[in-house]
Amino acid sequence: MIIQGRTLHPGTATGEPIRLTAPLSFWGGTDEHGRIVDAHHPQCGALLTGRILLMESGRGSSSASSVLAEQIRARTAPAAIILTRPDLIIPLGALVAAELYNLNLPVVVAPHDAIPDQALLQVVATSTNATITWSTFTP
Repeated sequence: MIIQGRTLHPGTATGEPIRLTAPLSFWGGTDEHGRIVDAHHPQCGALLTGRILLMESGRGSSSASSVLAEQIRARTAPAAIILTRPDLIIPLGALVAAELYNLNLPVVVAPHDAIPDQALLQVVATSTNATITWSTFTP
């Protein structure tokens, strides 16, 4: 299947999805290993590293952009982030990592209800639009 979206930050990524049921702030919500540590988050304990993060939007502090940029540098960030609502803070972190470290994490706005939880996703985000494709698998 194919979903089209809008690029907030360009890049390409492949990985398995992780769907969050609540918004997340990278500042205080995740640790240096890419694990959700916010005790009040429904997916507390889940590892985001290398996964395609599916969530409605980010939550919270503008400092989350610096935390995301550092996770991208350390290679503990998600492989890509797909949001259903535009967010200004998350793509800022991706932009900083691209400028400082030459590492691109795609950030896309697209509906993701149709994306299965057991799939291998590919995200291709150009400067203007994004394409999300996947193949399903059985664990």
